[in-house]
Parts: sequence; structure tokens; C-alpha cells
Amino acid sequence: MLKITSKQLEVTAPIRERIESRFEKLSRHDVQMINPHVTITEEKPGFKIEASVGIPNGELFAQAKHENLYTAINAMGQKLEKQLNRITHKPEALRSTSLAPTNDTAEEVNDEYNEYEEEDAI
Repeated sequence: MLKITSKQLEVTAPIRERIESRFEKLSRHDVQMINPHVTITEEKPGFKIEASVGIPNGELFAQAKHENLYTAINAMGQKLEKQLNRITHKPEALRSTSLAPTNDTAEEVNDEYNEYEEEDAI
């Protein structure tokens, strides 16, 4: 259940629908969202929107500020999606693979060394 709170303005149906549609995009990643909470604050000259979402292996947090509330909602949603992408695709990322040399490389080096030893023995 998505919780949306604001002290300064009323959370109308269109605002709730926009926020829910951003969270639907996140749910496509097949990650369980735990206690998603969005806070809307009116700051002169615009709006600040913050979202925190618990996930099984951590927490997502994003905030965005803009004069237009809907633009701020979209920016916040993009930031959350970027974080979720990073977390869900981390295991298959290149940086997570070992940078240690493989056995094949070590064997090639040893073979070259052995060839030099044999030449010296002749």
C-alpha cells in the first residue's frame, strides 16, 4: 500500500494517480516494495517530493524539486527507477566479475618460461 502524505496541500486524485503510475513502473522489476512512502512539501517557489521504499536487499530514496509538481513527481520516479536498475542488474555487471587472471593466462606465461629454460640447457 503506497502512502502519500503532505501537510501543505491536499493530495488530489490526479496527484495520487501520477505517483501510483510512477510506482507501477518500478513494480515491473519484480522486486517486492516494502512500505513505500511519498512526502510532498510545498517550498517557495515550487514543490519538493521525497520517496522512500524498502526492498528486500536495501532501501531506495529519492527527492526532487521543481516548480511544477508533476515534473517533480516524474523526476523522483526516474531517480528511483535508476537506483532499482542499478541494484537489480548489479550481479550481471562487468565490475562484479573477478579481475584476477585466469588459469589460462598463468599457464601461457609458464610455457614461455619453460621454453627459455630449455634453450639455456642446450
